Amino acid sequence: MSGHSKWSTIKRKKGAEDAKRGKIFTRLARDIMLAARTGGGDPNSNPSLRLAVEKARAANMPKDNIERAIKKGTGELEGGAVEEITYEAFAPHGIPVLIKCVTDNRNRTLADVRRILNKMGGNMAEAGSVSWMFDTKGYITIERTDQDPDDVFMAALEAGADDVETGDDLFEIYTAASDLHTVVSGLEEAGLKIDEAQLSQVPKNEIELGQAETMKVMGIIEALEELDDVDQVYSGLAISDEAIAAMETA
Repeated sequence: MSGHSKWSTIKRKKGAEDAKRGKIFTRLARDIMLAARTGGGDPNSNPSLRLAVEKARAANMPKDNIERAIKKGTGELEGGAVEEITYEAFAPHGIPVLIKCVTDNRNRTLADVRRILNKMGGNMAEAGSVSWMFDTKGYITIERTDQDPDDVFMAALEAGADDVETGDDLFEIYTAASDLHTVVSGLEEAGLKIDEAQLSQVPKNEIELGQAETMKVMGIIEALEELDDVDQVYSGLAISDEAIAAMETA
């Protein structure tokens, strides 16, 4: 899972840049709408919505925007017709990629994804030809402050988690897909503040490339994530520490 974890760390460090570009509110609103549509508009009974709202508040999204997004998701206001679509593709050098999108215009989103892939040496794949290379797992992050890693590890296991990875600035916790909300509740009961919780696609195997080739693949992943409608990009790329250092200084 190292590639998944390291790319998550890179994206986390780039979060401030995303906010400056002004795109983050659009993505947050769509996440709120989708969560409200699938689980209802009450954050107290809808863990996915609660976490989406907390993320929006942390990004200083205005309260009116949050409430409007919830009402659009539940159908109380027009304009909440968003859907979740996952496209399958191959990045350069045969790296499998899943592109999760949240959109109100499927044709626009597909055209944008195709444009990036064609421009940067990737290609769309047939349905099912990439998804089998990934496992769907629950993915939870907790910002690392002064917690004892052993305490977090034990709390996660007691809550039902499958695995815990400790990074420099966050803990990453993996669960069975069906156990995600149960583990979130258990961690919160243990007094831990959840930073992010979602279903994630984790590669069964990772492919290691040379640094130049790795940077090329990371470039196409980042370009896809720049698209307004793209929510997450998952890949089977093994990312080296040298590639991370180069990406952070780029």
